[in-house]
Amino acid sequence: MLPWINADSSDRLKTMRDTSLAKLVREDLLEHILNGDIKPGDRISEPDVASRLQVSRVPVREALRELESSGLVVSRKHAGVFVRAIEAKEVQDLYEIRSLLDSFAGAKAAQLATEPRQELAQALEASIAVMQAAQKQANLAAYYSENLHFHWLIVQAAHNEQLSHTYQEVVQKLHLARLQSLSHVAGMKTSIAEHQSITQAIAQGDSQRTKDLLATHVSSAYARLKQSMPTASMPTITNPKETT
Repeated sequence: MLPWINADSSDRLKTMRDTSLAKLVREDLLEHILNGDIKPGDRISEPDVASRLQVSRVPVREALRELESSGLVVSRKHAGVFVRAIEAKEVQDLYEIRSLLDSFAGAKAAQLATEPRQELAQALEASIAVMQAAQKQANLAAYYSENLHFHWLIVQAAHNEQLSHTYQEVVQKLHLARLQSLSHVAGMKTSIAEHQSITQAIAQGDSQRTKDLLATHVSSAYARLKQSMPTASMPTITNPKETT
């Protein structure tokens, strides 16, 4: 589960009572897509979604338009709306953008005042401990989830809403690519060591080092992804069924 998606749908609905119906439908579909319940290439049936959620087709149509604008679904004339399949070149492009976003967020986080910066460092250390436990248990799903949480803590610490919004869109598309490729998390031990260095740089308030470490870390993550997918023709990054 991505860190900004509420796993408890009842809690999510309670906190979204003032939100439009289309937004609620969008959140429901987004959760199903990111959980892999609706897979890349699957067609989303507008009337079936409306029936399942007991709403008219109008908010469903609006929700699908919003998901299309964020790049998660695609509308095909005379065919319907489908969950997007992310191509190899797009994965490369997304990792390049993520490298910029992560490094910018890290630099901002390292510039925080001492108290909030140390609080962030403690939260990151706790996150690393969870990743280490997942690595010892060879629990790839738990590691992947906590890895995303680690980076999301840094993005949130930048206190930039547009950054957070853009970051979510990029990572959600990369998550789709992961679902369709069935790739696994590779190099957990190396990745954890990189996380530890990033946390140390933030704790020390070293903005430039944090920025550089995160840029390299994301590029290295992409390289590890390629190694775990030997049959995929993935470019190299230079550092800088119908369903409802």
